[in-house]
Amino acid sequence: MKFITKRIHAFLDYPVAVALIALPFLLSLGSSNALALQLSVATGIAALILTLLTDHHLGVFRVIPYKYHLIVDFLVAIVFITAPFIFSFEGIDAYYYWINGIAVITVVSLHKPEYFTD
Repeated sequence: MKFITKRIHAFLDYPVAVALIALPFLLSLGSSNALALQLSVATGIAALILTLLTDHHLGVFRVIPYKYHLIVDFLVAIVFITAPFIFSFEGIDAYYYWINGIAVITVVSLHKPEYFTD
């Protein structure tokens, strides 16, 4: 059952970007590898820029097609799921990335095709 629309996704984008920037500091990420903190912050900044540029009703500049936004989200999910293995993240660092990666894959996979809607 696919129920996440373009509109719902747009409303999720800004708070997720802010969370990716703030949560690493609040959770004290980086104990197993400093990159655990830096990767999330960089991804959050990139997500904010992507959202501002995406062609949906909350996009400011609307130059990136929404389809490409979803592809980038999927790729970020794959990076987040594999990062703990590649960079030897442990404990909270690893769990943070696995949980976020699974959440993003879930959102992308539950996206409702929108053939005739906004």
